[in-house]
Amino acid sequence: MIFERKYERARELQKEQMGDALRALEDEDLADKLEKNDVPAMILAALLTIVPVALLFLLTVAGIGYFFMVR
Repeated sequence: MIFERKYERARELQKEQMGDALRALEDEDLADKLEKNDVPAMILAALLTIVPVALLFLLTVAGIGYFFMVR
């Protein structure tokens, strides 16, 4: 890398300035943070968010196609 030393110095300075706050951003095991029914709740929330938008989009595309075929 061209500026590897500068990059490393900047990262070290950032670590010094951030202190323990940087550790909070590190990737930890997600299973330790989840409770018993969190995964099904997240899946349900994703489905409730994505499916209506996808259906609306598909109905719009089908309606436009129907409009051009019938008329």
